[in-house]
Amino acid sequence: VQLQASGGGLVQAGGSLRLSCAASGRTISMHAMGWFRQAPGKEREFVAAINWSGGSTTYADSVKGRFTISRDNAKNTVYLQMNSLKPEDTAVYYCAADKRYIATTPGTTAGEYDYWGQGTLVTVSS
Repeated sequence: VQLQASGGGLVQAGGSLRLSCAASGRTISMHAMGWFRQAPGKEREFVAAINWSGGSTTYADSVKGRFTISRDNAKNTVYLQMNSLKPEDTAVYYCAADKRYIATTPGTTAGEYDYWGQGTLVTVSS
């Protein structure tokens, strides 16, 4: 499966962006999906994840209440709505797919994901 992340850009603190992750090559409807980010000089960190049906989501504490992950299986696409953005949200954001089928609980570590997109840069100015 190939993943294409888009929607990044430059936004002022307090603003919003919506990232999209479009999958091709195979359906992702039976797979958990996650968003991770990597800031300059830092390790990649978990942001949010959603199970195959959308019935279970989980978030990093740093984004809880501000970010929302969702999916449209008919469009083979996952989204990350980011509100109340802060300068510390600046990073390259990556989407990822778990190769397991119908996992009830989405993973929160990079090692649980098998397919990765190329990343989209989000820059939040103060």
